[in-house]
Amino acid sequence: MSKNAVIRCVLSLILIGYMVFALIWADSIAAGEICTGIDVQVLQSPTSRNFVTPTEIGSLLKEWKLDRTDMPLRTIDTQRIEESLEGIDNIEHANVERLADKRLRLTVTPMQPVARIFDDHGASYYINRQGKRLTANARFRLDVPVITGSFDSVRTPVSLLPLINRISSDSAWNAIVSHVAVERGSRDVLLVPMIRGHVINLGEPDNIDDKLERVMLMYHKVMPIKGWNYYDTISVKWRGQVVATRRVKSLPEPLIRFDTADDEIYEEDVNSMLTSVDADSVRTISN
Repeated sequence: MSKNAVIRCVLSLILIGYMVFALIWADSIAAGEICTGIDVQVLQSPTSRNFVTPTEIGSLLKEWKLDRTDMPLRTIDTQRIEESLEGIDNIEHANVERLADKRLRLTVTPMQPVARIFDDHGASYYINRQGKRLTANARFRLDVPVITGSFDSVRTPVSLLPLINRISSDSAWNAIVSHVAVERGSRDVLLVPMIRGHVINLGEPDNIDDKLERVMLMYHKVMPIKGWNYYDTISVKWRGQVVATRRVKSLPEPLIRFDTADDEIYEEDVNSMLTSVDADSVRTISN
């Protein structure tokens, strides 16, 4: 190696060492400064309005004795603040930063609900994509998909989110389906249409596209002839088949009563909700 190369290498190492030292020194100086205040920013969205406000965050910090604006920055446990805030059900994420002007900045992301749950024990709550719960109350009412029924460690509300996403992304099915239900005992997954009269039994929430296509065939080729109240169950849980069970009892009361008359979809509107499919026929229909 030439002398010039050695000199450049040594100078580069000295420069790197100086930069590291300067950063550590600057951080140490900043950490020793007294905190002059806390800025709270709440990242609101259409699905998280009124869940939490900066004022409420400030009140929580004082209640937990984490509002340490009279202490050196280095003594403020930012991780504890983040973990404490994220333990609140209506907060999804919290981030705390030390600023150059001796202040702390709290950035809070409110809960982002993706479904509302009604379980067999009478509980009602929202969940986000990770399954975190937010107790439902009159302060906020969200227009999100509904999941009802009996849940366990396998058939959890979170396990049904891919199905919910598939339905929500399809304008026809989004208009047809009132809510998703888990049947007690069998744990079969049911789609409950807006039009009262029948339910759709998917069995396991898999092969969704194929199962929905078979139901749509039934809607196009059979239901307009037989009538929308002729069958009480349309099952597509078995591969390549549509098994329809003829109604023997009167229509049951709806599982959920929606309090807006405009939410009703009448039988004569069915054709406007259906999309065309390319399959030839329904494999099996059993009375």
